[in-house]
Amino acid sequence: MSYLEKIDRSSDLKQFTADQLKELAEEIRHEIISVVSKNGGHLASNLGAVELTLALHYCLNIPGDQIVWDVGHQCYVHKMLTGRRREIRTIRQYKGLAGFPKRSESAADPFGAGHASTSISAALGLAAARDRQDRQHKVVAVIGDGALSGGLSFEGLNNAGASRRDLLVIVNDNEMSISKNVGALSKYLTNIMADPRYNRLRNEIWELTGRFKRRDKIRAMVSHIEDSVKGLIVPGYLFDRLGFRYFGPIDGHDLPLLIKTLNQIKDLHGPLLLHVATVKGRGYAPAEADATRFHGIGAFDKITGKSTPKTGLPAYTNVVGDTLVRLAERNERLVAITAAMTSGTGLTKFSEKFPDRFYDVGIAEGHAACFAGGMAAGGMRPFVVIYSTFLQRAYDQIIHDIALQNLPVVFCIDRAGLVGEDGPTHHGAFDISYLMAVPNMTIMAPKDGNELVAMMQMVAFRDLEGPCAIRYPRAAIPESLRNWVDEIEWGRWERLHDGGETVVIATGTMVTMAQEALDEVGDEYDFGLVNARFIKPLDLEMLAYCRKHYRNIVVIEESSSINGLGALIGAYLKQENFSGGFRHLGIPDGFVGHGHRSQLLKDIGLNVEGLLGTISEMDQPNRGFLQKVGLRKNGYRKPVEVALNLKRRTGSGKK
Repeated sequence: MSYLEKIDRSSDLKQFTADQLKELAEEIRHEIISVVSKNGGHLASNLGAVELTLALHYCLNIPGDQIVWDVGHQCYVHKMLTGRRREIRTIRQYKGLAGFPKRSESAADPFGAGHASTSISAALGLAAARDRQDRQHKVVAVIGDGALSGGLSFEGLNNAGASRRDLLVIVNDNEMSISKNVGALSKYLTNIMADPRYNRLRNEIWELTGRFKRRDKIRAMVSHIEDSVKGLIVPGYLFDRLGFRYFGPIDGHDLPLLIKTLNQIKDLHGPLLLHVATVKGRGYAPAEADATRFHGIGAFDKITGKSTPKTGLPAYTNVVGDTLVRLAERNERLVAITAAMTSGTGLTKFSEKFPDRFYDVGIAEGHAACFAGGMAAGGMRPFVVIYSTFLQRAYDQIIHDIALQNLPVVFCIDRAGLVGEDGPTHHGAFDISYLMAVPNMTIMAPKDGNELVAMMQMVAFRDLEGPCAIRYPRAAIPESLRNWVDEIEWGRWERLHDGGETVVIATGTMVTMAQEALDEVGDEYDFGLVNARFIKPLDLEMLAYCRKHYRNIVVIEESSSINGLGALIGAYLKQENFSGGFRHLGIPDGFVGHGHRSQLLKDIGLNVEGLLGTISEMDQPNRGFLQKVGLRKNGYRKPVEVALNLKRRTGSGKK
């Protein structure tokens, strides 16, 4: 039996010797590589955090003590050590383990995550709740140095340091090789500061100086001497000034050193910060050599490290990146901005060809938007390329710093709609809803890659009267790119098909799906189809046409059903006293789980069967035929039933 097979709970680690823990670390690495090579996922970050995770679970009492993982993409080892070892091969799969910490999955996950820079604030909240209830457990936040570029991290650090609460923050410095500060002198100083004897002596000196009349000046001098020594040698002076006692940096792959240090400092009081240096992709040569590619990766050959070849058409993301390069060649005012997602947003080519016109601002989405507003005010044409789920973090800047001033900033919103295996923390379900309410904002959604290129070309050269957003999915374009671009008239929809008594108004990805539904019914049934490529403003002329020529109107969108395109059209139809039937299909009011995108769309009725089933409810003369067609592919469930099932499935609470 392997060491890993002996782990059913965190406390099982305490039976192992130091050498056995090292062997366990290698077994865990082998298992993670095997799982991610098949399922895809976050590889480099998990391989880099193996020893750190083992040390934490060895020194703490989980789940009594609490660990908050920043972003959470490095939590695979944590899951394996907390009763989920046997299920780890289901990670990111439909109805399997989530790829991020999830409170409903285990008591060992005290706080969910998926976005960066939240761990310190959340951990401080857990510590405050602990103190309020007179409990004694430890609270630890583990944050990568990339997440420290987010402003929320510094807000948390500032408040935590001032609070003086017992809290340990571990900075997992995994973006650089171990620096020269991890040398003999730094190790020696860290050992001294962490040693219980030093801390007893430090406290005794502090108490002794309190007996002198000039105790404040004497204590200030002692503190100044300590600060001066640490400021010269240790790269943690900033944290000291924020109210943390700083330890490190230490080698994050040296298990005995990690265990020794954690055992020495875990019972110290007040805010503590331990700086560990790790290597992303540790133990797997391809991931060490290219940590960026192996940060979040699809299936790959674990022997060679080569990704499973992708066939077919390019992704929308790649179309955006390539198009921006071509547009920048023609428009010198065009600049591209992203928030620590150069590769993920397809901007690698742009960054290489136009390094002086490319800005990666780090994990700081609010700053990215405000920065773009400043550039637009200065006469540039900024394209902010960012995931839908991350753009949520810049909402105040979108309203206050861009829309209010009517600045021509272009938001290219990647991963709009359901993203698949990354799950609810990354689904782009809400961008239409939260942008719809913003005055001066134009929102577009292309039906394919050609329309995407046309939209980008239009906004690159048009004299924009305010900000605009182009949303597109994490998917391949549905048809090949052409060598020419059809011009799009601003604010106008596209009538793709006329016929029958029902018209489907679809936007973005749902246009292609609706076309597939038309193909499914063939010559035996007919319905109209409109491409609502402008979500805001509404094409009132086309809506008037639909009211006049159709008895039923169905709106379908891959976004939240709350305050989306359907809600806006529904309000318009009510205002115009439309007497026909109206249905709206969108993402139900709930958080959709993780799994393959096609499976998730089927679950919520945003597929051919769901659309035809909805039409059948409205079109009584053809109901039997449409239901028969809809049932042909594994049946159909009403959207209301889907929403209720979704709420039951995603309820909170521990298992």
